[in-house]
Amino acid sequence: MKRLHVHREGRNIIIGLVFLLFAINVPVYLYVNHWVFAITLLLTAALLVFVTYFFRNPVRVLEVDDPNFIIAPADGRVVVIEPTKENDYFHDERLQVSIFMSPFNVHANWYPIEGEILVSEHQKGRHKGAWLPKSSTENERSLVVIETPSKVRIAVRQIAGAMARRIVTYAKVGNKSMRNHHLGFIKLGSRVDMYLPLDTEMFVEVGDHVRGNETIIGRIN
Repeated sequence: MKRLHVHREGRNIIIGLVFLLFAINVPVYLYVNHWVFAITLLLTAALLVFVTYFFRNPVRVLEVDDPNFIIAPADGRVVVIEPTKENDYFHDERLQVSIFMSPFNVHANWYPIEGEILVSEHQKGRHKGAWLPKSSTENERSLVVIETPSKVRIAVRQIAGAMARRIVTYAKVGNKSMRNHHLGFIKLGSRVDMYLPLDTEMFVEVGDHVRGNETIIGRIN
């Protein structure tokens, strides 16, 4: 049986939740009838299980023989593959690939390719549904730009959704993006966009479900 690993972003939250649920259940046990206590215990236990499951951190190690492969940076469903104007960094047309994460997906984000981190910045914004097209430019988000050894630049954008209120980005300017390493974490429903060269060879289609640090979604030429 595989051991459940909890992401570091969730450890303090889970510990705090345990104390909170304990504080709720003890008075109910002492001062309310046992049927109410049984229901309260069941509901709070289900909440604890869900939060622990949400912050799961699966160990995924991928070995690829082509440095130009683009690996899915997140779990979820591909909702966009289309040319679009990228206005935050490139200011030209790029191939946008968007992955929507539901609250039931793993929410750790991985680096999609190896290279040097040129940009890592956070942008304030709204909290619309992450599946909406305007979420890419209007929601709270972070932008990471990576330059590959072959001097190709790609951008990865973490986007907060209607429920997600915190984006964590580990990428630092000047550091290296390494395969099998986390780029960051997004809490609750959210989305990750990538901006790739227009001639990128794609291996997935809209509607496909992908797994972060496992699914090869394309190859830059």
